[in-house]
Amino acid sequence: MRLLVTGGCGFLGSNFIRYVLRHYRSAMVTNVDALTYAGNLTNVEGLACENAGRYEFFQADIASAFHLDVVLRKHQYYAVVNFAAESNVSRSIDAPQHFIQTNILGTNILLDGARAHGVRRFIQISTAKVYGSANTPGERFSEDSLPAPTSPYAASKASADMLALTAWKTYGLEVVVLRPSNVYGSYQHPEKLLPQLVTRLLDRRPVELYGDGLNTREWVHVDDVSGAIMTALMEARPGSIYNISESQPISNLDLARQVASMVEAPSDLIHFGPDHPANDRRSAVDASAIRQDLRWVPIHPFEVGLQETVRWYTENRAWWVPVMNLPTRP
Repeated sequence: MRLLVTGGCGFLGSNFIRYVLRHYRSAMVTNVDALTYAGNLTNVEGLACENAGRYEFFQADIASAFHLDVVLRKHQYYAVVNFAAESNVSRSIDAPQHFIQTNILGTNILLDGARAHGVRRFIQISTAKVYGSANTPGERFSEDSLPAPTSPYAASKASADMLALTAWKTYGLEVVVLRPSNVYGSYQHPEKLLPQLVTRLLDRRPVELYGDGLNTREWVHVDDVSGAIMTALMEARPGSIYNISESQPISNLDLARQVASMVEAPSDLIHFGPDHPANDRRSAVDASAIRQDLRWVPIHPFEVGLQETVRWYTENRAWWVPVMNLPTRP
């Protein structure tokens, strides 16, 4: 089975590739990444040597039909797993055109290429942010909930989902859409909330939360997401959508306090700043469908996974310092 993984040098994509090569010995992976700021070749360092003949990398933009055609002609791919995306909410507010270019136009070009070259399955990696904010206590979004995005990023992902599902309904490409909640783990860019908390508090630098810090999020470990993707790739019905989540909602403030305690940093380093206009107050999804239909079960309880993630950033300063362009501490 040969997979084409787009965005494979980013956080989710690189962890997924490592997961596949580790657990599926017959799988072969072609990694395509444009290597924008969040794509980091060190995330996949050593994979070609460790997996001779099973892994290859091409630098290409999914919004380039020409370059994608070159890649798609090289092999007969069983499936495309599309991680390639601009994914920062704040950046999408400042420059939405980049998100439209990659997340919408790029996905459409990738779908067209997959159909033209006989790819059987297409896994669209989306986000729970397409649902917007849960406004009432206890409200949880299911796969039948209508998207109500509150940022250009979320809107671009919702649009890409619709394009992907249309490719199934209109052309018969076997599309599955997966919508994970907030994902955490190793190799995540330090601009994201959890690694930003860990890296700043490790260095005893202040962290600034949006608003009052009481916005709540659910979390799921990146290896559990990788397992869900492979399960869906092998077993999900074409045209299906699945939410992926593990933890109960936790506020950003409580998360920051937990991290501070883990790295023994003073809690007075946690500050509050202006909120941004697309900050969902509460994000919560119902992930019972993937458990029932595909028997997916997360194996990383949030408390344990959080400790492992904090430990990874503590032990891998050589990875994240260059990413943040910070001076190396003596």
